[in-house]
Amino acid sequence: MALSREEREQFLAEPHVAAFAVAGMAGRAPLTVPIWYQYAPGGNIWIMTGRDSRKTELLGAAGRFSLMVDRVEPTIRYVSVEGPVIGTTSATVEELRELAARYLPADKVDGYVDFAAKNHGEQVVIRMRPERWVSSDLGSV
Repeated sequence: MALSREEREQFLAEPHVAAFAVAGMAGRAPLTVPIWYQYAPGGNIWIMTGRDSRKTELLGAAGRFSLMVDRVEPTIRYVSVEGPVIGTTSATVEELRELAARYLPADKVDGYVDFAAKNHGEQVVIRMRPERWVSSDLGSV
């Protein structure tokens, strides 16, 4: 059964690791990789990735991407969302900290932020306006 708008937005706001997908180059399938993201109900979605990454390059050409999050407990549920890129900015340490805090235990955030800032190279934040949604809760099959 499809989720209501409120249910799908709340589910997407939970800290799931998303499957990120963007159209690939000619003759290749879409690039699909796991990614951390940030979202609050009713707002835009943002991701962080390397300025020179393949994701960033493909997003520049495609202008849109999708995220899909799912779970299997206590019921099988998923939400997929697609939309246009509405902005790309240089990532800040504050944004890196916000994203890390969403996924990591509090005592691991500082160490991760220090490591990422030193080792991941220049990062960008890419924002997407949710436009199309597909969602379902299949119950406990």
